[in-house]
Amino acid sequence: MISKEQQQVNEAIRAREVRLIGADGEQLGIQPLREALRLAGEQNLDLVNVAPQAKPPVCRIMDYGKYRYEQSKREKEARRNQKIVQLKEVRLSPSIEDHDVQTKLKNVVKFLEQGDKVKLSIRFRGREITHQDLGRRVLVRMAEEVKEISEVERHPKLEGRQMIMILTPKSSN
Repeated sequence: MISKEQQQVNEAIRAREVRLIGADGEQLGIQPLREALRLAGEQNLDLVNVAPQAKPPVCRIMDYGKYRYEQSKREKEARRNQKIVQLKEVRLSPSIEDHDVQTKLKNVVKFLEQGDKVKLSIRFRGREITHQDLGRRVLVRMAEEVKEISEVERHPKLEGRQMIMILTPKSSN
């Protein structure tokens, strides 16, 4: 692989001698830069510095345009295969009933199985703020119900009038 920040091609290479690798991968030994450029020119290819930090630098004869095109295709494919983790929010109240908890739990399980993080939030209204322990119990209960498939990333914490907890899917390794 060529280091991205220092891709020196043809006349941009500033070394007297280079260790040369041919177009088909064979070692051509240490050559003066002019000779290496001449060999690359004869084959209608480019001389690319693949290891500028080496002593002497390692250069390869290749079609640089084709190399860049294939590299961009590989990067595009890698981006396509990435899983984007989203943060899904499930809102609860401190006085939530059992059946409602089960309904919310189904959503939490679905989100975690899809590989998304889940933010559980409880909004305290009016005088409910004096009973923070009720809200904390609801959040801890939800975390206990899904502990086989999730981990607690952030424990219940009060932020203003809202208590927040974040769950992440368990890593499958």
